[in-house]
Amino acid sequence: MQLQARQEKMLLAGQWITAERTFDVFNPQDNQLIAKVPLASQNDMLFAIEKAEEAYQTNRSWPTHERISILNRAASFMEDNKERYAKTIASEGSKTINEARGEVKRAIQTIRISAEEARRINGETINFDQNEGSENRVGYYYRFPIGVVAAITPFNDPLNLVAHKVGPAIAAGNAIVVKPASVTPLSALLLAEAFTNAGLPAGMLSVITGSGKEVGETLVTHPSIKMISFTGGTNAGERIAHQAGIKRINMELGSNSPVIVLDDADVHDAVQSCVSGSFSAVGQNCIGVQRIYVEKGVYSKFLESFKERTLELQVGDKMNELTDVGPMINEQEAKRVETWVEEALADGARIEVGGNRDGAYYYPTILTNVPKSAKIAQEEIFGPVVLVTPVEDVYEAIQQSNAVDYGLQAGIFTADIEKAFLAIQQLEVGGVMVNDSSDYRIDAMPFGGVKNSGLGREGVKSTIEAMTEQKVVSFRLRQHTL
Repeated sequence: MQLQARQEKMLLAGQWITAERTFDVFNPQDNQLIAKVPLASQNDMLFAIEKAEEAYQTNRSWPTHERISILNRAASFMEDNKERYAKTIASEGSKTINEARGEVKRAIQTIRISAEEARRINGETINFDQNEGSENRVGYYYRFPIGVVAAITPFNDPLNLVAHKVGPAIAAGNAIVVKPASVTPLSALLLAEAFTNAGLPAGMLSVITGSGKEVGETLVTHPSIKMISFTGGTNAGERIAHQAGIKRINMELGSNSPVIVLDDADVHDAVQSCVSGSFSAVGQNCIGVQRIYVEKGVYSKFLESFKERTLELQVGDKMNELTDVGPMINEQEAKRVETWVEEALADGARIEVGGNRDGAYYYPTILTNVPKSAKIAQEEIFGPVVLVTPVEDVYEAIQQSNAVDYGLQAGIFTADIEKAFLAIQQLEVGGVMVNDSSDYRIDAMPFGGVKNSGLGREGVKSTIEAMTEQKVVSFRLRQHTL
């Protein structure tokens, strides 16, 4: 099913507006035009930031119960329109209709979790009398909103990753200006629709569509922006951090996630989990499995089963309920993956499964014998390609897992709790999934990485903490005698 091409509007300070210029949004499956979207100008962005600052100042005393109600009403609107949301995600992006439905479900949960966490934005009493001379002081700290937040979001989860920024911002009492990915802006606009229908005060949310090169620098450098929340590539993250100057930054960047499979693992379970983790969302997933290190005792068994299960995946029409893998976000990205694989083959790698491209489709691919120095082993492929490598033991597996500049999440399959804890302690990542692939996340958990994989943590509670400031209050009391 295809959505008809339509003229979209963007949300600017409570008003749905058009622009003098537009850009096209295409379905990557067949390159069909599905929408014309406003191409925001620098003046549009400046106006959105100005109105966000005004709205924040106007609503600084915004009661928590009202924020909770708005978040829950927005989630209910999404629930009532969930199939429309899912079809939009699947049409403008790479996900199959079933994957898109899963994303809508998660986005609804993210907004509802934000409502719950708004109840728990608490402070703490401070024992000032732990210091000599402070016996007559009592006090506490509390959290207050940081102000206007800038959010820049990627194409691969065009609804839920926007929800992960908007939900916590509203829960904390901030205003937020969102710049969604230009190839998948429609899902972010649908989220904005949910909040306008929920009664969000004008200016507290703007979704500005267009070119990051044209309006992105204006957004991240503006003095009214107190925090930047960015999800995307490491190179873009470095550029934003350089431009932003002294302001709070939360970034979830690139990855190259490893999974370790030891001799005592349940191989069937490991295979099932790694197939899903490697090829869901056609590999365009920041915590998707890219490298698998298998202890030699089960290497052959794992590889053969992994190949068989991968070959069973159905590649095709995103809207077909039976399809497992759809196209990449565009043909250019599929060609990039193809080039990386060809470079690895030239260096001695071997294709076990896949390795072929058809337009924007790149088929699920398993490589072996990949040199450690190959680009595809060191950088984030962000496509449906996984490397399988035999190792002598858990120590070699951990060493090779750490031998990249990224560290978002990792997985290990083992029945040995000692080896599991060794991996937990030694893997240089933000999260270790035991008896699961790296591709596991719930929206309530802290989420982020080390090394070049980011700064700070997302997850609703962690994001609310990042989007609030602490203020310490101390009372010096006069001493009285009874």
